[in-house]
Amino acid sequence: MSLPEAVPFRAAGLLGPSWVRAIWAPIAGDKAAPQSGRDERLDMFRGLALLMIFINHVPGTFYEGLTSRNFGFSDAAEAFVFLSGMASGLAYSSRFRTGSLWAATAKVWARARQLYFVHITITILSLAIFAAAAKWLGLGELLAKNNIAPLFQQPLSTMVGIPLLTHQLGYLNILPLYMTLLLVTPLLIMVGLRWPVPLALASVLLWAIAGEFRLNFPNFPNEGGWFFNPFSWQLVFVLGLLSGMAMKVGKRFIPYQPVLFGLAAAILVFTLVWMKVPPIGKALNGTMGWFGSMGAPFYLIWFDKTFLTLPRLLHALALFYVLGHLPVMRTIAQSRIAAPFRLMGRQGLAVFAAGTVLSMALQVVKAPMDAHPLWDGLLLGGGIALLVALAWVLTKTAELSRAKAA
Repeated sequence: MSLPEAVPFRAAGLLGPSWVRAIWAPIAGDKAAPQSGRDERLDMFRGLALLMIFINHVPGTFYEGLTSRNFGFSDAAEAFVFLSGMASGLAYSSRFRTGSLWAATAKVWARARQLYFVHITITILSLAIFAAAAKWLGLGELLAKNNIAPLFQQPLSTMVGIPLLTHQLGYLNILPLYMTLLLVTPLLIMVGLRWPVPLALASVLLWAIAGEFRLNFPNFPNEGGWFFNPFSWQLVFVLGLLSGMAMKVGKRFIPYQPVLFGLAAAILVFTLVWMKVPPIGKALNGTMGWFGSMGAPFYLIWFDKTFLTLPRLLHALALFYVLGHLPVMRTIAQSRIAAPFRLMGRQGLAVFAAGTVLSMALQVVKAPMDAHPLWDGLLLGGGIALLVALAWVLTKTAELSRAKAA
C-alpha cells in the first residue's frame, strides 16, 4: 500500500522537533480526479492488509490461521505491494503529466527518504524490545530469532548492514522493498504515461529473468539476498502503479471482461480446493514436484515468496481482479462496519510502523504462551484497538488543523 498519508503531522505538531517531523511527515498526494473522487475501497483494502500483517507478525496465535494466507497461495504482502503501487500512481502521476519533472521526482524521492528513516526507527525500537526482554525477562532465546543473532556474532558488519539495508530483521523486510521501488517510480511513471503495456511486459520479463537467474539484492553480513526480492516483486508494484495511473484519469488498466473475471474466480476456487482438500492438495503438490524433476523452472512451480513464484503471483492477481470488479465491494467499503479499516488504511504508514513495533512487543509477551483463542484474542484485540485509536487520533487532529487553518 503507496500508503500515502492523509494527516499533516507537521501542522498537527504531534511529533516534536522539526527533524523528527521531517522524518514522519507525510508527503501529500495530488487531489483525486474530479470524475472519481476518493475510492474508499483502497483505504479499506489497505486497512485489511495492515490488519492481517499485524496478526501474521505475532506467530503462534490461534488467529493467524484465519488470515488470507490460509486460503490461497499469496498473503497480505502481495496486497501491500500492489496497493502501494496503486496509491503511488494515484498520488504522483498527475505531477508528471502537467508539472515540473524535477519537482515531481523530488516528491516521490522524499517519500522514499521518509520510508528509510521509518524503517531504521522501527528496527532500532525492535532491537530494544528484544534486548529488554533478554535482560529483564530472561528471554535470551529471542535474540536467536528474527535475524538478530548476527548483531552479536558479527557486530561491526551487522551495524554496517542495517543502515545499508543489507541486513534486515525478520518481519521488517517490506519497507526496504517499498523504498527501493519508489526510487525508480519516477522513471516507471514517465514510461507508463507513454507506453503502459510495454512497461507491463518489460516488468514481466524482468520478473522472469530474476527467477531464471536467481537475481536478487545481496545481504551483508549474511549470505543470500533480500527476503522480498525487488527484481521479482516489482511486477506486482508496477501493475498496481499502472492501475492507479489509469484510475487517476477515470479509466482501468485492465477493464472488466466476463471471461477474464470467470478465469480469475476459477483460479481462486481451484487454489482454495488445493489448500483445503488434503487428497487433492497432495496429488497436485506431487504433480508440481514431478514438473520440477522434469526440469521446469522453479519460479513457475514453487511457492517461494522471495522470488514471487508463479502460483503466488497468479493467485494474487486473480484476487485483485475479482475484488476490484465486484460492485458489492464499493458498498461494503462505504459501510459503517468498514470504518475502522478505512481509518487504518488512510493512516497507513503510521499504522504499519506502530503495528510492527507493537507486534514485536507481543512476540515477547507471547513467547512463554501456547496458542489459546481467549488470550490470543485479548492480545491481538488490544493491539488492533490501539492501532484504530491511533488512526482516529491522527485523522481528527488533521481535521482540527484544517478547520483552524480555514
